[in-house]
Amino acid sequence: MEILTAAEMQRADQLTIADGTPGFALMRNAGRAVADAAADMAEEGAILVIAGRGNNGGDGFIAAAELAARGRDVQVILLCQKETLTGDAALAAAEYKGEVLPCDPAAIGAPALIVDALFGTGLDRPIKGDPFEMIAAINASGVPVLAVDLPSGINGTTGAVMGIAVRATETVTFFRPKTGHLLLPGRVHCGRLRVVDIGIEAGVLDEIRPLTSENMPELWAMSFPVPRMDGHKFARGHAIVVSGDIAATGAARLAARGALRAGAGLVTVASPRDALAVNAAALTAVMVRPVDTAAEFANLVADPRIRACVIGPGAGVGARTRDFVLALLAAKRGAVLDADALTSFAEAPQQLFDAIKSLSEPSVVLTPHVGEFSRLFKVIEAEAASLSKLEQVRMAAQTAGAVVLLKGADTVVASPDGRAAIASNAPPWLATAGSGDVLAGIIGGLLAQGVPAFEAACIGVWMHGEAGAEAGPGLIAEDLPEVLPAVLRRLYDRLEVEY
Repeated sequence: MEILTAAEMQRADQLTIADGTPGFALMRNAGRAVADAAADMAEEGAILVIAGRGNNGGDGFIAAAELAARGRDVQVILLCQKETLTGDAALAAAEYKGEVLPCDPAAIGAPALIVDALFGTGLDRPIKGDPFEMIAAINASGVPVLAVDLPSGINGTTGAVMGIAVRATETVTFFRPKTGHLLLPGRVHCGRLRVVDIGIEAGVLDEIRPLTSENMPELWAMSFPVPRMDGHKFARGHAIVVSGDIAATGAARLAARGALRAGAGLVTVASPRDALAVNAAALTAVMVRPVDTAAEFANLVADPRIRACVIGPGAGVGARTRDFVLALLAAKRGAVLDADALTSFAEAPQQLFDAIKSLSEPSVVLTPHVGEFSRLFKVIEAEAASLSKLEQVRMAAQTAGAVVLLKGADTVVASPDGRAAIASNAPPWLATAGSGDVLAGIIGGLLAQGVPAFEAACIGVWMHGEAGAEAGPGLIAEDLPEVLPAVLRRLYDRLEVEY
């Protein structure tokens, strides 16, 4: 589950070497793993390794030597003069006995597979000159590409393209994924990701203590709510969803349905009186309660049986929504603040942050998309050019004192304590109107069941992605709650939960 930055991976290498494993032994293991992956991708035909001057190039030379020993037709193009190589890379190059071709894009030809061993996770500057031309030629060749550790040109920590980047068919990386493998646009360039063991013990993580994980069930399994045999609906929690006016009620209903399908025992839509008939006519298992004023809403959420509330989807931007949010936080209930609830504080974000931080045990999740994030966290947005999405969300969580979930194909969830998770299971067809409203509802339903805010956000994001995959191409937001039972059945099986 752990995901490492480039610096953390370098530290893992250093700790392993300090513990007695030679660096060249790690390189040899990595190169052999690359050879295995290359053989899988191209069962026959020539394989071209394009190597750089660093350890990534050394991995490429080991792979070339291993493939040649297996009788494969292998060629190597080297970005520099062979005699200028040093350290483990020079030792690796010495093991390859074939011809080393000079750096010339025209030498690529038409192999069955290209192994990209130009740059690894340590790249921190824009690519220019000969490497730029070589990467451009790789991409133009139309040949399948296996990237070693990371597609050359991708920043291993941020996922950014450093001027130009290889578009790989598959990437083989070592020990643990890197943040650049999961964050966009890096993830698009990686293709299929293969993580292999090269002899680094998991115990090094005890010293590195990474705070970022891939959002997978193993991350939050211990917090996942499982109904008890002796339970009842109030034990599973009562969630409230605030509706907008008569012209904007659908978003709240989507969220309410998501909360109910996520396991909340009861869900009520707090509806303006002018929209009451519309909401009541469209809902069955979800209850409806007339609420117009902040005082009425405060009275509703004062009920101790109510554990969580979703405000934002279709709620309307303005003073009414702000007042509802502040009343909810004063009641110390779990809160999912989405869409209009966030934009309503765009001109006074500190008012929201102060209200959240006044709680002794806050259970607040903010779920912005990129535009809402920019409006609410203007100070962070000003630094965005130098920060990865992960770093922006982590900073936002600390600024707000809440769990922050920045939506996208690479949704990031971060907690004020520094923990973060990156999603990797969202299919592209989730990008449809109302999808985020369902996500907010799912998280609200989990908060209602007593799941801590960070885990509720992570579980909600994962379930939302799985529901998108279950519904498949052509889905609309209404489909998502209806496929959650299938998602839950598979999750129960994976977690070995009896049901």
